[in-house]
Amino acid sequence: MLVDGPRKSVQPHGPRIKTLSIGRICIYVFLISNSLFFLFPIYVMVVTSIKTMDDIRMGDIFSFPVHHTFAPWIKAWSEACTGRQCEGISPGFWNSVRIVVPSVILSIAGGAINGYALSYWRPKGAEILFGILMLGAFIPYQVFIFPLVQVFAKIGLYPSMIAVVTMHTAFGMPLLTLLFRNFYSGLPSELFKAARIDGGSFWNIFFYVFFPMSTPVLIVAVILQATGIWNDFIMGLVFAGRENMPMTVLLNNIVSTTQGEREYNVNMAATILTAMVPLIIYFLSGKWFVRGIADGAVKG
Repeated sequence: MLVDGPRKSVQPHGPRIKTLSIGRICIYVFLISNSLFFLFPIYVMVVTSIKTMDDIRMGDIFSFPVHHTFAPWIKAWSEACTGRQCEGISPGFWNSVRIVVPSVILSIAGGAINGYALSYWRPKGAEILFGILMLGAFIPYQVFIFPLVQVFAKIGLYPSMIAVVTMHTAFGMPLLTLLFRNFYSGLPSELFKAARIDGGSFWNIFFYVFFPMSTPVLIVAVILQATGIWNDFIMGLVFAGRENMPMTVLLNNIVSTTQGEREYNVNMAATILTAMVPLIIYFLSGKWFVRGIADGAVKG
């Protein structure tokens, strides 16, 4: 009697045949058209920023420069007038850094602690507090600007760096609390129970158990907050004051000027310089952002 041995799966040889269906063609057309929709403005900005004014006056925004120059970039950074001062947007860059760094650190720290407390400790009235935070996340912050201006003026902090940092921290708290709460809720509850049995306190459990495991959601939070605060205009315009104007406010002053010749090449160069930091953040940490989302940063 013959006994058959274990059957071996037969793998196909040769290149895989790729069928080009109508659905696949539609997907490619959709993706390419959307990519071109976003790439064309960037192309126009970059090409215009290295043109001379004589090339720009020819009227063809899609053409390459006949005589390319990087003088508009230099002027946009250090010489363009943003009001009474003609120092370019470089002062705004450092003001934006001074605003972004403490705002990101404080808002993420507050959101992480709130999310941890609402996930495991659940103090009395936790659901009400969480509802209030979520209410703040969905109400447009423009509604609160005028009363908050009055509050900061009453306590002598309007306008100032403290005021604008406080605003970014406060309005970033609801979203970050939601992110960290959902992330911590997805972790095994046995970790918290074991830490409590071992006598861990509120802060010990947070810093030694949960915070070291928070790398995925921390990356997501940093990207969201850093890019959002850097691109902000209203908060910097209203609360920062003349000495602390961020890069976006100075960019608006350059582009909106009505005196003298309108230098489109300088305007485009200043726009690209202002957008450079968020672009670099996305290019360097985009895969970490996707990984953080996939690891449960927004699951609940």
